[in-house]
Amino acid sequence: MAICSPSSSSSSSDKAWIVHGLLAGAAIAAAGAYAVVSLRRSGNLRNRVVGIIPARFASSRFPGKPLVQILGKPMIQRTWERANLASTLDHVVVATDDENIAECCRGFGADVVMTSESCQNGTERCNEALEKLGKKYDIVVNIQGDEPLIEPEIIDGVVKALQGAPDAVFSTAVTALKPEDGFDPNRVKCIVDNRGYAIYFSRGLIPYNKSGKMNPNFPYLLHLGIQSYDSKFLRIYPQLPPTPLQLEEDLEQLKVLENGYKMKVIKVDHDAHGVDTPEDVQKIELMMQERNIS
Repeated sequence: MAICSPSSSSSSSDKAWIVHGLLAGAAIAAAGAYAVVSLRRSGNLRNRVVGIIPARFASSRFPGKPLVQILGKPMIQRTWERANLASTLDHVVVATDDENIAECCRGFGADVVMTSESCQNGTERCNEALEKLGKKYDIVVNIQGDEPLIEPEIIDGVVKALQGAPDAVFSTAVTALKPEDGFDPNRVKCIVDNRGYAIYFSRGLIPYNKSGKMNPNFPYLLHLGIQSYDSKFLRIYPQLPPTPLQLEEDLEQLKVLENGYKMKVIKVDHDAHGVDTPEDVQKIELMMQERNIS
């Protein structure tokens, strides 16, 4: 994985937000004042970081997905092993509501936090796990359990982006959108301002031009599932009521934006390798064999 370098055809605004998204400790102009006042820590770069891997057994498209074998190891184990390579994480845990998943994870040495079946999404599961951990962390990283090839550098990137943006409560990552994914509702798109803050996420193509077709010269962005949160904000998140855009798009990030909080975004050079269906397992295995990943 490499951080993207702007091409010569990129606009100056593209260059600005990519650079700002990766400079930990950069001075960020105050915005979203109420969020800054209530959530930021004076003189503290939010150094204590925990990675949480939410894992549930129930899945409409792929029940039991965390336990599927990928070249002889459960997928959740491969994700956990990759997460442990990130230099910014002080601790990595699995949060699950299923005892089979918990038993599997304990078997390969992972710390497990049992969470409620009532959690509506990974963010709520991370919040419950954080409360049950009983330790003080400044940042919580939500690491998708179905990304067995997650790059440790991406985990470190979103952590450093949040540490460097005291007015943000959330950070995430995007990569270049492939043309064939432009109209796929399972591929979430993102638009970002010229300082690297999220403007909007959508299952539809954004921006959308008058021709109704993708512009081959426009740098569309694909949202990657990894997210990090200020721990104080994470405790607030479940108390925020659902918002119209969140419900319409079925995207939890929109509840953050609709409530006026700021979200930092970094751009990375990464080909998304999530496992959404049983057919994806073979693709991942072939990719791992090509890269000599055992």
